[in-house]
Amino acid sequence: MRIIVIGGAGKMACISVQYLAQDKRVDEVVIADLNLEQAKEVAEYIDSPKIEIKKVDVNDRPGLVELLAGSDACLNGTVYYTNLPVMEACLEAGVHYTDMGGLFFTTRKQLELSDRFAEAGISAVLGMGSAPGIPNLQARYAAERLDTVESIKIFDGIMPPATDDPKFTYAVPTILDELIMEPMVYSAGEFKAMEPLSGFEDYWFSPPIGLLPMHLSLHSEVATLPITFKDKGVKECFFKINYWGMSKVVVEKIRVLADFGFGGTDPVEVKGQSIKPRDMMDKLLSGYVPPITDFLAPPKTQPPDWAKEIVTEVKGTKGDQEITYRMGTLTCKGALPTGVAPGIAAIWLAEGRVVPGVHPPEVALEPMPFFKELEEHQIFTQVTTTKLL
Repeated sequence: MRIIVIGGAGKMACISVQYLAQDKRVDEVVIADLNLEQAKEVAEYIDSPKIEIKKVDVNDRPGLVELLAGSDACLNGTVYYTNLPVMEACLEAGVHYTDMGGLFFTTRKQLELSDRFAEAGISAVLGMGSAPGIPNLQARYAAERLDTVESIKIFDGIMPPATDDPKFTYAVPTILDELIMEPMVYSAGEFKAMEPLSGFEDYWFSPPIGLLPMHLSLHSEVATLPITFKDKGVKECFFKINYWGMSKVVVEKIRVLADFGFGGTDPVEVKGQSIKPRDMMDKLLSGYVPPITDFLAPPKTQPPDWAKEIVTEVKGTKGDQEITYRMGTLTCKGALPTGVAPGIAAIWLAEGRVVPGVHPPEVALEPMPFFKELEEHQIFTQVTTTKLL
């Protein structure tokens, strides 16, 4: 089994490379990236004979298709802006596809390729990072056990930093988009845009995380779950996170910059040069991303002191009984789920376990076998139910 990881030298995709290289079902893992120096750093750290490095530019369509040809699956770990062109390359090469999310609007555009993928006899699973991905399967697990579904509420709790150190937890462009763009929610049977950093509520997560302030954020789960379970009567769906696992003080500083126009995409003239404020903001903040090895699990030492729990609460009825399912997937191994989850999806795609077409996770993947595979990597899912007497 040969799997291509586009952007495999990136902060989240390198975790997928590590997972795939350690899986017995995988024979070859290709780190396909522009940054060969960082790709070599990742490969040397993981130290597996399965890893191969290839330079690739996703804007070079012929080169990308040539690289993909003959592979069993493509895991796109780059920023979601590339999802559509990489999918087009996969169509041309006849290769299965998965990614880490499309931030709602891109996911919707990707789903429009379903007929073409089905005609080509290949499959795609969209949004298979830790979230989106795991919440979609949590929601399916609960929805399959209910006659009706009233609401699907997703809470992504990340252990906050001990200090106000300005470190980003994943891709700078994606976090900035989630901070600046209006979150979409499904309310009273309609999709609605809300204000960024709104809808605050305190939510209790499993130890060692505890109580965290949660706010709305734009995410792909909301784009698909209300449609997938429409026949169950879904009236409400949202996604909330706690400052993307960053310091509140740091997020507020970035928000001020955005309010003053530094998140803008219209070019401005500066000393005769045309510059997009957002490009400059991305570039300057990229210096605050931790070293690549901070994201990889230490091979023979204790995992980092970092915790994350993804919780999906699904409220509905079974017969005359009102029931709320709480699905909580917890890990104390840092960003690991974001790399392991798409890695599992890529393997399942390569094994032919997903029907042709383009699908959200809750349609394509069976929850229980997926959760079992996560458990093998110390990512545990617990289910509790609350019944209204």
